[in-house]
Amino acid sequence: MLDKIKETKDYLAPALEGETPVAAIILGTGLGALAAEIIVRCVIPYASIPHFPVPTVEGHAGCWITGTLDGRDIIAMQGRFHFYEGYSMQEVTFPVRVMQALGARVLIVSNAAGGVNPLFRAGDLMIITDHVNLFPEHPLRGQLPGITGARFPSMINAYSPRLIALAEQASRRSGTPTRGGVYAGMQGPSFETPAECRWLRAAGVDAVGMSTVPEVIVARHAGMECFGISVITNNLLHDDASHEEVRQVGQRACSRVTSIVRELLHEL
Repeated sequence: MLDKIKETKDYLAPALEGETPVAAIILGTGLGALAAEIIVRCVIPYASIPHFPVPTVEGHAGCWITGTLDGRDIIAMQGRFHFYEGYSMQEVTFPVRVMQALGARVLIVSNAAGGVNPLFRAGDLMIITDHVNLFPEHPLRGQLPGITGARFPSMINAYSPRLIALAEQASRRSGTPTRGGVYAGMQGPSFETPAECRWLRAAGVDAVGMSTVPEVIVARHAGMECFGISVITNNLLHDDASHEEVRQVGQRACSRVTSIVRELLHEL
């Protein structure tokens, strides 16, 4: 893996033009339009990047972007990879390793999620305060030759209290309401059953999705500070939703997510 990370890093490094990214951003379902706010330095399709998978899900454009947002140098992934697509956990999280190797010390992840908190409604923004890992495979399982990091990394404060506080301040300044909550990551690709939703809620979960958790685990293992935000696309306790509806809610919320991310980057 170390050789693959180095090869990919060496391929992508010229796109940074000597700058070190302040943060790396992963844009989830329906949130790719945030990329339009970036002052772009370079766009590279995933298919051109050594050792990168290619997204198979509609709503994930599959582009690596370097540039600036609110005057800060960033890396952005317009679309991510999922376990349910058939990729291994190491493939799903490989870009996070590359981002860290390129100098990013902060990871910002966004996603579309179904609400299981009865107070949540479609279009709400939830700042992730913690997660529950319900994936059947762990991204740190097995040997990781050459990869530094604790064998048993702590997940206390996996989502940085500092970044959460900055984002909450940013949401108040911009007049963008947010909620806080616990995100559960599940395998997918089927949506959750009513019984699963009731079980998740009883376990203290507020929203559920099919991404983010593996990325954050690997980022923390690599020493990165993490911030996550979910767009609540529907309430799974009483609403059904198709993938297209999920995408549409994400797209409508994109400008509000962007305002928070901009303010957060300004404070880094």
